Amino acid sequence: MTNSTSPKRIDYLDASRAFALILGIVFHASLSFIPVFIGWAVMDVSTSWITAIFATISHSFRLELFFLIAGFFSHMTFHRDGSKRFLKSRVIRIAIPLIIGWFILRPLIVSGFTMGGQSLRGEIDITSSLMAGLTDLQSFPTGFLVGTHLWFLYYLLLITAVTLVCRAILRTSKKVSDKLTGATDTAISWLLQSPFALAAMALPIACCLWFMDSWGMDTPDKSLSPHWPVLLIYGGFFVLGWMLHRQPVLLDKWACLSWKKLVVALVSVISSVVLMDFQMQVAHPHYDFIKAGFVVCYAVMMMALVLLTLGLFQRVLNQPNKIVRYLADASYWMYLIHLPVVIFLQVVVAEWSFHWSVKWLGITITTVILSLFIYDLLVRNTFIGATLNGRRKPRAMIN
Repeated sequence: MTNSTSPKRIDYLDASRAFALILGIVFHASLSFIPVFIGWAVMDVSTSWITAIFATISHSFRLELFFLIAGFFSHMTFHRDGSKRFLKSRVIRIAIPLIIGWFILRPLIVSGFTMGGQSLRGEIDITSSLMAGLTDLQSFPTGFLVGTHLWFLYYLLLITAVTLVCRAILRTSKKVSDKLTGATDTAISWLLQSPFALAAMALPIACCLWFMDSWGMDTPDKSLSPHWPVLLIYGGFFVLGWMLHRQPVLLDKWACLSWKKLVVALVSVISSVVLMDFQMQVAHPHYDFIKAGFVVCYAVMMMALVLLTLGLFQRVLNQPNKIVRYLADASYWMYLIHLPVVIFLQVVVAEWSFHWSVKWLGITITTVILSLFIYDLLVRNTFIGATLNGRRKPRAMIN
């Protein structure tokens, strides 16, 4: 087993990562149209269970896919650039956007939730809402780095740090390290080529899901203390990606599309959606049994959708494409800034009489276009772009 150190871009993985992040924009745009109160900024007058089903399905795999790809590219970057340059890049591209982004985005998100509450009384005051957001920062350092969608960067830093520490400990004994790494490579190769691979990987995920606070994946945005089930799942995908970069051909084979994967995905999605209805029925005599069935189905759905997404992009976007590469570069910025925009638009249209699907589509498209425009004008060819993408790149839309 040899380490691949080629800096060549792997186009279908770039496309898959961009899809995972942009899907997050669509996910957040759907939340105001769910027909039950979920603690979101606002609840629209037009709702549908379709949005709830979409949110359940999309939330089951998009960040798992992101962490898998992050682990793959982290291993590539670590061995290409060396440990010092790798650590420096993690600070610049992850830690700095996390800290600066929190100070900028936290007040805007608080303002959006404040406006959402005001809209229920029919009296939105933008000025007072913005002041409420700024006032929220006065609680610093209480609540530092929490209460935004940037928690995924915090977990990425945690998981990367743990991975590097474990690697350093193992490398203190080259003999032990080589034996363990070789055994792990062999085990992963055997597992992923086994017909039982999906089931075997879904089992530990299901065990973690059992200990979530709600049915499905929790969002650990309330505290810097690690949410252990979430950390284990995202960390597992990251480490899997890290190890797969040692055998990139194995990833290509594992991700290939097949009818079997499609059937498994469909069955697990339908089963998860059906069983999800029992979440609030805690008095049901078979509640624990139903929950056990749900976490298994959800775990299988998670793995199947990750594989189908990789397989689809491997099939259709495995060649260099300027548009796809541009979106891959822009997607990080788009995801960082999208949430205040989404919330503001949701509050604006909440009382409009248009159909929920029209408003959902409008919010998504407006957010994507606006974030892309700002990216091209103010980010891509500036120090911000160099921070997020590693280097400045020429503008594509505005010259």
